[in-house]
Amino acid sequence: MTHRRRGTRHTGPTRSAHRARHARQGAAVLAIALIAAGAGCSAPEDGTRRAAPHRTGTPAPSAAGGATDGQRGFTLVASGDVLPHASIIKQAKTDASGDGYDFAPMLSAVKPVVSKADLAICHMETIYGAGGHYTGAPAFKSPPEVAEGLRDTGYDACSTASDHALDDGAAGIDRTLDAMDGVGLRHTGSARTAAESSSPAWLRAGGAKVAHLAYTYDTNGLPLPKGRPWAVNMIDRQRIVKDARAARKAGADVVVLSLNWGTEWQEEPDEDQLRLGDELTASRTGGRPDIDLILGTRTHVPQAYEKVNGTWVVYGMGDQIAGEMVNDEGAQDVRGNEGTSGRFTFAPPERPGGRWEVRKAEFIPQWFNLGSRRVINVSQSIHDGLGLADVRDRISEAVLSRGAAKDGLTMGR
Repeated sequence: MTHRRRGTRHTGPTRSAHRARHARQGAAVLAIALIAAGAGCSAPEDGTRRAAPHRTGTPAPSAAGGATDGQRGFTLVASGDVLPHASIIKQAKTDASGDGYDFAPMLSAVKPVVSKADLAICHMETIYGAGGHYTGAPAFKSPPEVAEGLRDTGYDACSTASDHALDDGAAGIDRTLDAMDGVGLRHTGSARTAAESSSPAWLRAGGAKVAHLAYTYDTNGLPLPKGRPWAVNMIDRQRIVKDARAARKAGADVVVLSLNWGTEWQEEPDEDQLRLGDELTASRTGGRPDIDLILGTRTHVPQAYEKVNGTWVVYGMGDQIAGEMVNDEGAQDVRGNEGTSGRFTFAPPERPGGRWEVRKAEFIPQWFNLGSRRVINVSQSIHDGLGLADVRDRISEAVLSRGAAKDGLTMGR
């Protein structure tokens, strides 16, 4: 399908060991609305790619009426664009105290949320450079230490299909995925080989085998590398469904889909997002949905969460890390430093082959403070009496704009 193609306008201007995750975050919730909960998901069984050792802790709630023997539920956390502008790179160098680049400090406030999840997924919007040759907008080349900072924060995997995936051609993809492999961070959406392109990132969470797939609407007009037409996964409804069904056939209990889509700076999901979201969530095999959760990136502003055909769709999580953001009218736009993390608690099916159910759905508002160059957990900040109610309200209005509260979406902390 055709997506609106608008050039990305940005200006911009850990190294501790990856610890096993502990008990899932407590139920302290700052609620915007609470009604019923529900939505479904399923998971895998084959070891093509295994996530780094997962967090241990008390199981997530099991499905009502009992779960399949030996399975336990899990929590999944996902967050928005990691977009290191020049100012972000400079801060990471300062935080490393002269020893390379350290991106973990700017994520320290969200580490409790990320590290306590059974499975945590990020979106790496840019590719990595080498030899100290790092740049911000418009053609990004980020320090490979970004991967280390993400891993140390607790992320298990990242989507890498984005409109910036070809900012340094095939070499940029190779460096990025090599760096992620080097720190044990799974990835999907761009590839070094055709075989890698055709396989999801395989992850374990609780008792579930999770397949993570990722695709982008475009590469800012840059052609796919010669001889590597598979280098970046492009959005195509038929291909996405085919890949999801193949993952399910290979043993996936839960299929998670990341999409780099939408219209930049538009809080409302555009027509293409709504149409594709509806088509993908309606796709079923044997009565079971082919896709269990959709995570959107790219728009640089938080967009709505919505349950569509019984499946949660996050149209846009906004930015997690970004420098000063300039919108399409050439003005600095504070919304470009706002985002959310989605947290979904899955319960195992009552019967073998059944759907894993989302028993709890939450959004956690975040703000990147351009003064301190740190990500702020907004709801936790408000709980601690540190303000940011205006940021919380602006994010909440966008997230809840399509009625997600009635389906049980609440604000988490």
